[in-house]
Amino acid sequence: MLIYNTLTRKKEEFVPLEDNHVKMYTCGPTVYDFFHIGNARVFITFDMVRNYLKFRGYDVTFVQNFTDIDDKMIKRANDEGITVKELGERFIGEYFHDADTLGITRADVHPRATEHIDEIIDLIKILVEKGYAYEVNGDVYYKTSRFKDYGKLSHQNIDELKAGARIEPGEQKKDPIDFALWKAQKPGEPAWDSPWGKGRPGWHIECSVMAMKYLGETIDIHGGGPDLIFPHHENEIAQSEAATGKPFARFFMHVGYLNINNQKMSKSLGNFFTVRDILKTYDPEVLRFFMLSSHYRNPINFSQDLMEQAKNSLERLHNAIYSMEHLESVAQDKDLAEDDEKYLNKLETNKNEFIKAMDDDFNTADAIASLFNIVREYNMFVDENSPKKLIVDTKDAILTLGSVLGLFRKFMEKTLLDEEIEQKIIEREQARKEKNYALADKIRDDLKAQGIILEDTPAGVRWKRL
Repeated sequence: MLIYNTLTRKKEEFVPLEDNHVKMYTCGPTVYDFFHIGNARVFITFDMVRNYLKFRGYDVTFVQNFTDIDDKMIKRANDEGITVKELGERFIGEYFHDADTLGITRADVHPRATEHIDEIIDLIKILVEKGYAYEVNGDVYYKTSRFKDYGKLSHQNIDELKAGARIEPGEQKKDPIDFALWKAQKPGEPAWDSPWGKGRPGWHIECSVMAMKYLGETIDIHGGGPDLIFPHHENEIAQSEAATGKPFARFFMHVGYLNINNQKMSKSLGNFFTVRDILKTYDPEVLRFFMLSSHYRNPINFSQDLMEQAKNSLERLHNAIYSMEHLESVAQDKDLAEDDEKYLNKLETNKNEFIKAMDDDFNTADAIASLFNIVREYNMFVDENSPKKLIVDTKDAILTLGSVLGLFRKFMEKTLLDEEIEQKIIEREQARKEKNYALADKIRDDLKAQGIILEDTPAGVRWKRL
């Protein structure tokens, strides 16, 4: 499997640090408002990445944070006459509502900055003690000139970065490209006690702390939008690696920009859309399909015409699955003819093409093309007189592969209860005892098509939901 690494600007073979275990962190939202469709592209992309890694047999620990203390949050909370904590609680709930609607599986951990103040202070103290940070009147800044690799992610040197930097009013840093680790309290702001006086964390430090707390000092994949390359991820590298002396993340993945009718999305241009704005017109799966129809690193253009194309394309796939469900109910078990075997070989080829595309830096555009190849072959060859195996195998393939992309949920949501899954496992074990391996394999594949993965272990069969 190859992943494009922003750090090296090339595709590299992906092998996790720990055997079969991927540690993955992505930057979540600042919870002061509903998230927009540019955010949605990032969240959908890394949901797909996690799904595919699991499909390929990896255990994945996925962490996505919430920034719940920030200048924008303080301003909005003050404007509304509520606390920052109340504002954060509200929009964390709104985030989950919209993410769930888009089929984005929740992270294993969703840590919040305000719940990790002690750990943040501890990391800042280490940086001060090592000479990478300094305090000025209650503010603490990171000394970028002290970190020799500063700029390695954005591929800029210190002089280039200094040329575009400036010291904002109220900042007391010594160098324009130094950045705040701790901010002294201003009137009306939430604050916590620290060795430097009451204050709150800067933006960048929270992600270093939470990534390392839940995933260790070196993680496998760190992701986010392209706007985070500099300064956010650059600063995370500097502060994390200065503290530990170890690489912070082995692979950095960044999702391309989303434009609206070939223009940058902006409230001032009147082309700013939240996910909720779009879902007033389109089914959530159409938006997800649209986002995955281009390679994640490429810029994507959002327009009504392109959304209509996505809607029509998705309907073609849905109609094919409806056809498979119908034919499965009327078809009969028959011996396979030579042409049937050829059809199943083509089906296997298309499944392998899906995997090949996804193994090449998660190329969802080509992966989706392989789904349409499956449908085209199905429409050309399969009818009510075909052996049932052809229909069942095709439906299982398209639902299994589609579930990796988070598609076809309405076909998958005939969700099995835990006890139903356990019963299926008992039936499979009985079939294996009777050496009816075809039935045992069918039960396993049927469960997989519904997002249930079986693992045969020396201690017995374990199962998990994809």
